[in-house]
Amino acid sequence: MIVKFIRRLLGGGASESAPPAPAARPPAASGPTLLTYRGSELGIKREQISPAAMKTCEVLQRGGYKAFVVGGGVRDSLLGLQPKDFDVATDATPEEVQALFRRARIIGRRFKIVHVMFGRETIETSTFRALQTDAETDEHGRVLRDNVFGSQHEDALRRDFTINALYYDPIGDQVLDYLGGVADLKARRLRMIGDPATRYREDPVRMLRTVRFAAKLDFEVDPATLAPVRELASLIENVPSARLFDEMLKLLESGHALACVRRLRAEGLHHGVLPLLDVILEQPHGERFIEVALANTDDRVRAGKSVSPGFLFATLLWQLVSDRWQALMAGGEHSIPALMQAMDSVLDEQASKLAIQRRHIADMREIWGLQPRLEKGGRGAIRALEHLRFRAGFDFLLLRVEAGELPASLGQWWTQFVEGDAATREQLLDARPGEARTGPARRRRRRSSARRTSANGDPDHGGDGAIADDGVPADRAASIDRDWPSDLQGGGSPRDRDPQR
Repeated sequence: MIVKFIRRLLGGGASESAPPAPAARPPAASGPTLLTYRGSELGIKREQISPAAMKTCEVLQRGGYKAFVVGGGVRDSLLGLQPKDFDVATDATPEEVQALFRRARIIGRRFKIVHVMFGRETIETSTFRALQTDAETDEHGRVLRDNVFGSQHEDALRRDFTINALYYDPIGDQVLDYLGGVADLKARRLRMIGDPATRYREDPVRMLRTVRFAAKLDFEVDPATLAPVRELASLIENVPSARLFDEMLKLLESGHALACVRRLRAEGLHHGVLPLLDVILEQPHGERFIEVALANTDDRVRAGKSVSPGFLFATLLWQLVSDRWQALMAGGEHSIPALMQAMDSVLDEQASKLAIQRRHIADMREIWGLQPRLEKGGRGAIRALEHLRFRAGFDFLLLRVEAGELPASLGQWWTQFVEGDAATREQLLDARPGEARTGPARRRRRRSSARRTSANGDPDHGGDGAIADDGVPADRAASIDRDWPSDLQGGGSPRDRDPQR
């Protein structure tokens, strides 16, 4: 695919070191040199462009304005990838854009944009931004307000990377390149526009984007672009938590999450994203578990399957939850209350860094909360199977097995139970899974002789006085199960559900 792209760039018989001949090369006295190309000659296929983005450009151009698809939609099309998002840039102001569309709304204060809506698809439409020397910033240099509009060549200079500063007119089939983005795509090079240190100070999230694009596209980062990252990594801590969560989610859902996390550590950026990531990876099974979980996520993304944000963050924070759960049980706390306390403490610590939405936190709690029930197996397996988040909890259990945290026999038992028919399940219920302890061994309570003897004088090996696997009397264990928090309850058959939805 890349070979085809390079051939298109070279225009057939041209030298491999020469970029494609531009259609025009007008001089630029006050701005960057503009190169123009025909999109079809570079390999852009109009059928790859979202009809909603095409319509947005068409309506704006009919209204007398310039309008171009810009950013990732152009970049990915040139690389032969299927773009996921399409943004539009225009010289129309947000109010002028809104006036042209029936369903459009202006959002943002720091950076006003317009969401133009077509059914379920939303096209993010922004006005060309001007270069500013006196923008309002915080004490670290982060731009706080950015609603000064300017020319298209200024807008190009304001973008982060050269490969993201390409403008494509889908109506006229024309690509505008002010900063050598086409040549950088050909060289598979990621290069920051302007002084990298200044650009990172303006918006520290650009450091995360550098890591994400380098991993996702398998591009080499320009040395000057990479040099200031380690020194300025602490600026990530000044980014609003909601925006940091969105950027982290993009990184994890890129299809190259494992490579991104490794790159985050290499560049010293993980302290501002997941401050406890080092602690997680230093645990006995921590690094293996993270690698298995992220590799699984990458496989799903590349296969076009959905990925649950709750599942992703549940995997990243699990080792912290697990360690505290074990510590609390070692101190004498019962399994379920100990797990609840461990969840609360970890989530409270992360709340100041990552604004994880409540619905994702609820998913994380359910996935974690299912683990002791799945470890136990037995007759409780029937009830666990009907839990709304069973499939996610089951997938999570299999990750723990694959990482060596739990015995393979437990994963095999549950896999057979999930896939088996009623008769198979009944047989499996009589053949309990092997020991699968997460925490330290717990001392079993001695029962009185009266409770060890049944009404007919025979030894009692079960019944209401039996000791549950977690060291709690069975009658109390049943009570705990009945009193499980309502947000962990679910219903419906899980057999046909997507494992991570």
